[in-house]
Amino acid sequence: MIFTVLVLFGIFGLLLFFNVPLVVAIGLPTLIFIFNDFTLPIMAQRVYMAVDSFTLLAIPLFMLAGKIMEIGGMSKRIIRLANCLVGWMSGGLAHVIIVSCAFFGALSGSSPATTAAMGSILIPEMKEKGFPTDFSAGLTAVSGCLGTIIPPSIPMVVYGVVSGTSIGELFIAGIIPGMLMASFLMITVYVMSKKKKLPRTGNFTFKELKNSFLDSIAALMVPVIILGGIYGGYFTPTEAGVIAVVYGFLISIFYYKEINLNNFLEVLGGAITNTVLVMIIVAVSGAFSWLLTISGVSSLIGKSIASFATTKILFLIVVNILLVFVGCFIETVAGILIVTPVLFPIVQSLGIDPVQFGIIVTVNLSIGMSTPPVGENQYIAAAIAKIPFDKEVKAALPFLLVAFLSLIIITFVPQVSLWLPNVLGMR
Repeated sequence: MIFTVLVLFGIFGLLLFFNVPLVVAIGLPTLIFIFNDFTLPIMAQRVYMAVDSFTLLAIPLFMLAGKIMEIGGMSKRIIRLANCLVGWMSGGLAHVIIVSCAFFGALSGSSPATTAAMGSILIPEMKEKGFPTDFSAGLTAVSGCLGTIIPPSIPMVVYGVVSGTSIGELFIAGIIPGMLMASFLMITVYVMSKKKKLPRTGNFTFKELKNSFLDSIAALMVPVIILGGIYGGYFTPTEAGVIAVVYGFLISIFYYKEINLNNFLEVLGGAITNTVLVMIIVAVSGAFSWLLTISGVSSLIGKSIASFATTKILFLIVVNILLVFVGCFIETVAGILIVTPVLFPIVQSLGIDPVQFGIIVTVNLSIGMSTPPVGENQYIAAAIAKIPFDKEVKAALPFLLVAFLSLIIITFVPQVSLWLPNVLGMR
């Protein structure tokens, strides 16, 4: 078994080191071991079974909803409202990025989508207003993490499927942690803006607040409909994805009138591309996770962790260190699929709330989206800003430190995640 662990993770690590695509890095060692110990059709079966879930239909649906809202004009209106609310503060557009990412995260459920949608509009505008380009890109990359913490959240859907935890409870539990991280980022921006003497970019007036709110209210209704419907028992998270898509199309075509025949294929094409990228990772990660379980590797790793992490506090410290490491190398969805089956039995044995643990895993791996060497958000922001990757990462470090501070509080103060579900009577 030790040989299996060393070879399996050795091949995986070697492929990652040479920047082989994550799908290949996970799928190739899985295929080798399955082909050696079983039969080739088993690989196809496990890949299919990993995605054969009604609940996972929420992923393409939220991907499509996010693309509709990005191209359909909702993102622009959210930015206008955010600029009215916080643009008058020292640092102006820097605060607007954070608030806009929080709002857009409540529409798209995807961290890279949030980074791309907000960054493509705000990074060029910040450059024009005199903000340092690396500062703007670094902040956008880390703020994009809010896209998977504030519900709806695609990683939360995946964690809920793997662990059997209520996705509705996870969605509600993610609201305050997301707001906490956004608040810490805004405090950091305010302090840095004072030192760097960054400009204010908006003027607060009740007239502008009224106009921008009325213009964006149709977009802001998306999370209200999704969370209200799930919490009220009117539909499941998957059905909520359908509602979000239909509502988004109707608003974007007939109300905002920004989706038409010219960009309709762009909406579908972008959603299909994003969905395929995620679902193929879900498929091969599911096969990889099955191999770890059937070979006894998951049990061995779980027992090893349980042998010295004997208390909740010690276990949570170990888990955070492990997830930070995993997040540096593996995409969020793949990390959840690989790590959750190993750790969840220990979570149950120690009496840790599965909803709180789901938020810890989601926040941890979401931050990993902005942590090198994988750090997809960093690559997206650097590409939009047209600056070297290493320069962008250096500028993001203060914001990453603040994000990790938020993670520590979320980890060791359970009520940050559990208070709202308890108040709403979901538990």
